[in-house]
Parts: sequence; C-alpha cells; structure tokens
Amino acid sequence: MPRPELKNAPEWYHRYINQVEEDDILQAIENQTTLSNTFFDKIPIDKREYSYAEGKWSIKDVIQHVIDTERIFTYRALRFARKDETILPGYDENLYAINAKADTRDWNDLLEDFNAVRLSAKILFKSLNEEQLNACGIASENSISVLSLGFIIAGHANHHISVIKERYL
Repeated sequence: MPRPELKNAPEWYHRYINQVEEDDILQAIENQTTLSNTFFDKIPIDKREYSYAEGKWSIKDVIQHVIDTERIFTYRALRFARKDETILPGYDENLYAINAKADTRDWNDLLEDFNAVRLSAKILFKSLNEEQLNACGIASENSISVLSLGFIIAGHANHHISVIKERYL
C-alpha cells in the first residue's frame, strides 16, 4: 500500500505524514516503535519530569500525550475502516494532559503503555485490506483516511521525539 495522498488528511496533519520516511504503514509503525523505545531508554532519570518552561509539559506528559493521541487515532481508524459514518468529535489535548497525571506514573509502566498501544495499532493496521485503508470518515470536522491516520500515528511520535531533543535534553 503506498503512502497516503495528502489530500486525504487535513493540512495540519501533513507535517506528521511527511515525517515518515517509509512507504509501507506497517514498516513505518515498526521502525518508529524501535526508534521511540531506543530514544526513551536513553532519557536520563532526572529529565523525565523536566519541563523546559513554566506551564509546559514534562517529558512524561509528552509521552502520555503520544499514547492518548495514538489511542484516539487508532479508534478513529477502526471506526472508519468498519464503514461507521458517525462523525467523531475532536479532543482537547491540554485537558487530557492535565487529567492524565503522567507525573504520578511509573516510567516503566508509561513505556509499557506506549508499547501496548503501539502493538494494538500495528495489529489493527496489519488486519486492514486496501479498501479499509482507503476508507474515510469525519473527525474534528474534517475528512481523513484510515491510511492517513496510520501515518499520522508514526509521524506524530517522530515529531514529539524531535521536540524532546530540541527543548528538553
């Protein structure tokens, strides 16, 4: 299955899709998972709850945000792949971050959660055929394809790893 056409996702998601080098969604998810785990393992203990400025998320908050977003996007992909025409609402990432209480989570549990969500996404996308991957639905008042959601999942994690490298470490 080729990369998604950018026209099949809202413009603000193009930056995430473009951060994925692979053309195959399963390879992209697999490679990104390895990259994420290698990166997370190297984050010093004293930096895990660090915020680079007042009111900014900690590294734990960023990882929790990636997990929460991935859960939501995988759910959207499932609904659209199953031809569910329900219009899905957006979500407030800041509200989620405040209420996730990532600072109280054990680091290893947080990473286990990331890997569980990622494995679930990988299994879902592996189960989808071309028709299902090309299916579209409405979320956050915009049309988006299932395949685009898969690439956004990988690219979104890449984006936040870059942010952590640039601003936190």
